[in-house]
Amino acid sequence: MITIPPAFQRFMFELHEEEGQAWLERLPRILATCAELWGLVVEEPFSNLSFHYVTRARRRADNTPVVLKACSPTGEFRMEAATIAHYEGHGMVRLLDTFPEGEVMLLESLTPGKTLNTLTDDEQATRYAARVMRELWRPAPEQHSFPSVADWGRGFQRLRQQYGGGYGPFPPHLLDEAKRLYAELTASMAAPMLLHGDLHHDNILQAEREPWLAIDPKGLIGEPAYETGALLRNPLPNLLHRPDPGRIQERRVAILSEELGIDHARIRGWGLAQCVLSAWWSIEDTGQYPADTIACAQLLADSKV
Repeated sequence: MITIPPAFQRFMFELHEEEGQAWLERLPRILATCAELWGLVVEEPFSNLSFHYVTRARRRADNTPVVLKACSPTGEFRMEAATIAHYEGHGMVRLLDTFPEGEVMLLESLTPGKTLNTLTDDEQATRYAARVMRELWRPAPEQHSFPSVADWGRGFQRLRQQYGGGYGPFPPHLLDEAKRLYAELTASMAAPMLLHGDLHHDNILQAEREPWLAIDPKGLIGEPAYETGALLRNPLPNLLHRPDPGRIQERRVAILSEELGIDHARIRGWGLAQCVLSAWWSIEDTGQYPADTIACAQLLADSKV
């Protein structure tokens, strides 16, 4: 019996409406097909389901644990599978197989699987994240269809169009600075790499094969410094509730600069610009204005680094 939590069902309908409902109706058949194809016993889904259905499973032949990830109608399956395959396990969970017709990935199970978010020492967590970043940086395939940092930056144009050339709910000073920084940093990028694209605390898991490995990549072509942005705007809202979150951000920027050999200002700039862009993506996806993300952008704008 395949379990689909009610909260996940509601979110899928909110996110994808009728298309999401149709996908939910197909999902049990998709998973049953994968179980037959790969000789699996499907177990309980993970408790933190968000945009996709991810569940534990075991191989019938030898009881080996694996993970099934069935992608909802976001259009992300092809890029994510290609990104994971390209890394070949270096800093990243391994891709064992795919079922393209159902947009499902069969993935290595990471044990114990605790996220970087479970660490209480933020400086230690930041250093671990930086080491995963170094493992992930590698040239993109010669032939590819991954989006670029410039492609993602077009979100700023859509934002201004949405509000008739104005700012909508965004603080004008933050939106202006974010848009300027994104354009300047994109124009002056170092040699591009294939990046994870969303490397934050909940996408870095403790493992046995390596101390920490990444999951859930987007697949993005850009300079290594871009990768630091997702870490700087997470985890929310917890970051904002810690004592002196501005100081935490300054320490993160300093540690990332030290570990990665990237200029402080470049890391801060990408962090601020991506905070505002991420807030816009949230509005596009859910219609909700993420005040926490904008508060995080303000911390970086006020930063002394």
